[in-house]
Amino acid sequence: MKNKIFELYKPKSLADFLQFYKENPEENFVYVLQEPPANINVLGASNFGYLVICLPNYGPDSQIIFSSSPFVFKMRKNLRDFRKQDYLLLTGDPAVIGISCAIVSDQTNGQFNLLKWDRREAKYYPINFDLYQKG
Repeated sequence: MKNKIFELYKPKSLADFLQFYKENPEENFVYVLQEPPANINVLGASNFGYLVICLPNYGPDSQIIFSSSPFVFKMRKNLRDFRKQDYLLLTGDPAVIGISCAIVSDQTNGQFNLLKWDRREAKYYPINFDLYQKG
């Protein structure tokens, strides 16, 4: 069974991810913005692609409150390979979510996908965005 989770904030996993990304250009990826707490299971999102965890849910790398510049730089690096067919899974700090959506939108000319959790159905639904309506 393939490992469907990559954690970009761990340097060894970043190299593994980049190698896998190069070898499998047709695969979809789900960028989980912050590692979810232990009581939240996001494995259902792996139905849409390989999970790529961008930031830990604790520690100095996940705190935007002290200075936004290093955080923006780190997220630009973590999201640099995001493509229109990939998905964002909006987890964690609302500031992390907002900045990450802006970064991805810049890279894809406003076209990107999100996964939305439906509590009633207990599954994720894809939502497609085209912010500039240019097709």
